[in-house]
Amino acid sequence: MTERYFEDYVPGSVHELGTISISEPEIIEFARRYDPQPFHVDAEAARHTQFGGLIASGWQTAGLMMRLAVDHYLSSVASLASPGADELRWFQPVRPGDTLSVRATVLEARPSASKPDRGLVRTLFEVLNQRGEIVMTVTGMNMLKRRAR
Repeated sequence: MTERYFEDYVPGSVHELGTISISEPEIIEFARRYDPQPFHVDAEAARHTQFGGLIASGWQTAGLMMRLAVDHYLSSVASLASPGADELRWFQPVRPGDTLSVRATVLEARPSASKPDRGLVRTLFEVLNQRGEIVMTVTGMNMLKRRAR
């Protein structure tokens, strides 16, 4: 994985990125700092919301996905940055004790027209809970170095 370059991201290929779990204290700590809505920070208040209990911030779910992407998908030798992401969607709440997995499907890989040393890869990231339910999707874009010719 560490030696993966632009040419190694083949459209249609699917990569399983492992799992990561989340605890109630982690949910509350993140939410207190970044998304202090009652259903993220107060278990008792959360019971009286449409969610019926504490849930993780969607932004924390995105961060967990990113952790697995950095560890198991993005190349440490070729990744140049990301110009952005599209179509971020949250479908199911993430709850304390959930274990999430990430599936990355390469949608497109095209060489840069203006910078021949790199290319752009578009990837669909799907985050699933332990029941196989999709909890979040996002289409990410990454610029990657090409192999020296």
